[in-house]
Amino acid sequence: MMFGEVPAPLDVDPARRILGLETEFGLHFDTANSRAVTPEEVAGHLFHSVVEWGRSSNVFLTNGSRLYIDVGAHPEYATAETDSVTQLVAHDKAGERIVHDLVADGERRLAAAGLEGTIYLYKNNTDSAGNSYGCHENYLVRRRADFKSFAAVLLPFLVSRQVVTGAGTITRTPEGAHYSFSPRADHMWEGMSSATTRSRPMINTRDEPHAHADLYRRMHVIVGDSTMAEPTTFLKVGATDLLLRLMEARLPMQDLALANEMQAIRTIAHDLTGTSTVELADGRRMTGADLQEACLTAVREYVGDVIQPSAEVDQILDLWERGIGAVRSQDPSGVETELEWAIKHRLITRYQERLDCSLDDPRLARLEMAYHDVSPTRGLFNRLQADGQVRRIVADAAIEHAKTEPPATTRAALRGRFVSAALASGHDYTVDWVHLKISGSEPKTILLKDPFRNTDERVDELIAALES
Repeated sequence: MMFGEVPAPLDVDPARRILGLETEFGLHFDTANSRAVTPEEVAGHLFHSVVEWGRSSNVFLTNGSRLYIDVGAHPEYATAETDSVTQLVAHDKAGERIVHDLVADGERRLAAAGLEGTIYLYKNNTDSAGNSYGCHENYLVRRRADFKSFAAVLLPFLVSRQVVTGAGTITRTPEGAHYSFSPRADHMWEGMSSATTRSRPMINTRDEPHAHADLYRRMHVIVGDSTMAEPTTFLKVGATDLLLRLMEARLPMQDLALANEMQAIRTIAHDLTGTSTVELADGRRMTGADLQEACLTAVREYVGDVIQPSAEVDQILDLWERGIGAVRSQDPSGVETELEWAIKHRLITRYQERLDCSLDDPRLARLEMAYHDVSPTRGLFNRLQADGQVRRIVADAAIEHAKTEPPATTRAALRGRFVSAALASGHDYTVDWVHLKISGSEPKTILLKDPFRNTDERVDELIAALES
């Protein structure tokens, strides 16, 4: 039965937005064993400890996040609802540590089954077989009748955003190898669609708000790269949020509609000089940096009006501007500790010079994979960060806190409290983004439709029932 009356939605500050990231991790098991090992088998051993306490390989954690095995037998981590970009960065990095914490037990279980080897987890977007797995961004927006046309305004920004927030990659072609801004760009096939795997659009339009459906929709962006560097994740989400604020306020913006989005995203991705132009629907031609600068200029115009000034906004705008400048000047030295494509390009260039090899050398491919290894000791990115070669946005203490504690200012706080209490009590329960349920002979279910609400008397009563 439904437990208690659903409260009216809060009157929310328009500057406040629910943000989330979903990361699909690459999974590889390196073993000398002669028996073939399937990805499903490796994932099963990796998640054994999760299944033991959660009775499923699809669980919600005490920090309000979701952890599960996705289609293709790879781990996926969806952050809890956050309402600041800095908070989201902490919870995204916590996800890396949470999935890595499963590795040691997974390797022990595989060894007990006669499969000695090493489990690798990668936070990247492609594997050596050409498969792609994504990083999905979620932005809660006000519901409007013209959602598809509203979303379409965002596409030129998303197509060109890679010149500042791309993860960078060595692209191999029959003609040779070159360095590109984004590994994800070549795997996009549509601007907008309700599908995610069949057509792989930049924006998924499936209407699943996980909130009051009459008030909100979820802008589900699946074109972005998985990024290891905290400042890059910060800029990727932060710049998108700021542009959405202008769009939601229905402010006049320059028409940047592209003639061919799929052609444009590939053209921009493959030209590290940033000089290649793409055609707009009205016949004009602009570079990726031009498109980004038009968006940045529009945002700057409304700081102090639609956009309230803050330290976080200042940081986003500063890094955004410096990123565009780095592409225009072809001098990434000012961002090579912050923007992932520049961090990785510096690393690959140094190794290439040391090895005196071409970009298609297999040793550089292994180096690139090692960069994205989430292991704190083995992963090259984490070693660079530990050596102080990458700027931080959040402290380690904040990341460790986010591993077990939910954001205190959103619905995730209610979910996290409930999961903690249910686990402590031993009661059967089920949880999803909007439901909390105690199972049994007298089931009780609560519907949490307001993602901004972090207190609810019904949840207090439900937890009291668990503890009685």
